[in-house]
Amino acid sequence: MNPLTSGPFYQNTMEIVEDAGRLINLNPNALERLRYPRRAIIVNIPVKMDDGRLKIFTGYRVQHNQMLGPFKGGIRYHQNVDLSEVAALAALMTFKNSLLGLPLGGGKGGVQVDPTLLSRNELEELTRRFTSELSPFIGPDKDIPAPDVGTDSQTMAWMLDTYSTDTGFSQTGVVTGKPIEVGGSLGREAATGLGVVYVIEKAVQILNIKMSEARIAIQGFGKVGMHAAIEAYALGARVVAVSDVSGGVFSEKGLNIPDLVRFVKENKVVKGFPGSEEISNEAILELNVDVLAPCALEGVITEKNANQIKAKIIVEGANGPTTRPADEILHKNGVIVCPDILANGGGVVVSYFEWVQDIVWLFWTEEEVRAKLKVIMHKAFDTVYRFSEKSHVNMRTAAMGTSLERLQRAMMLRGSAW
Repeated sequence: MNPLTSGPFYQNTMEIVEDAGRLINLNPNALERLRYPRRAIIVNIPVKMDDGRLKIFTGYRVQHNQMLGPFKGGIRYHQNVDLSEVAALAALMTFKNSLLGLPLGGGKGGVQVDPTLLSRNELEELTRRFTSELSPFIGPDKDIPAPDVGTDSQTMAWMLDTYSTDTGFSQTGVVTGKPIEVGGSLGREAATGLGVVYVIEKAVQILNIKMSEARIAIQGFGKVGMHAAIEAYALGARVVAVSDVSGGVFSEKGLNIPDLVRFVKENKVVKGFPGSEEISNEAILELNVDVLAPCALEGVITEKNANQIKAKIIVEGANGPTTRPADEILHKNGVIVCPDILANGGGVVVSYFEWVQDIVWLFWTEEEVRAKLKVIMHKAFDTVYRFSEKSHVNMRTAAMGTSLERLQRAMMLRGSAW
């Protein structure tokens, strides 16, 4: 059994690919190539802990497909990271980058570690050793990592410095999601959440709902959910509920998001926000709202609760929040589901912008970044929605079909380079 492709997450991803492939009559050879990642790197990372012990951590980098350009995808630090999960996420990056029209392939990486248990010095040592092990396989024209779960801009700065030291000169394009001071892009921090809101803008138009009149619930108030709430509020939408690990808060008249952001910075959680009612993470999914944006965990909408979903539109800020059986129920019930490979693509789009800016050493204003992101997200939504309407399929199948059409054309043109 292939450890790369045998996990349930990977198998589920490939089932979606097969469904969409049948719809577009995907060449069987192209499908067979896309079933398997091109390369998987497994490394053992020695770290001298603060107490003098030597501890070995296992790290991975899976490079799925580079038909469209260099591999691109995040690095996550989490205790449950395994090879098959990383492979599935790398495959999703291939399809996401293709869907969004980016000249990038799909990759993903991770280290099996709980970063909250390591000191700053231990995290730096881990990152630098991991980067050195990956150095032969990454680079501005090979594979460009970015932050993901458990990593951040500081992690990327350490990776940049280590890679540059190993190669002998500064190469800021080796990673994205860096601090502004070392080649990062303005607008990167808010990009994924902003992309979610740009998709919401297009989705509500289908139902003739004005953004200023839309009622939105957001599960998750982290990097994605918080910025989605900030941007939606700024456009006049009524964000009636948000949640995090502590639970959720609800207000029928709408939450004051700037006040909530300040509250969370002081108290670390949304629970107890003045002027709101408490609500559970489960109940927030079933609120009677126009838009539900699950921006936290995978697998939260299942066949068990799909029929209780009252939202007219679901915009997936998280990866894989909706299971396949739930997808079928929601589609049957007339719910528009904007899938993750479309809805949370804002992060990789602005990562692409950062990479381009690093290569040409010409940096854009935040207004330019936001305007360019909006064009790409709106164009991708329109393409997927047209495909969905023409083929009478749900948005997830349409998104994958759109992605596969571009990949197939590239593979056919390159021929033996498969």
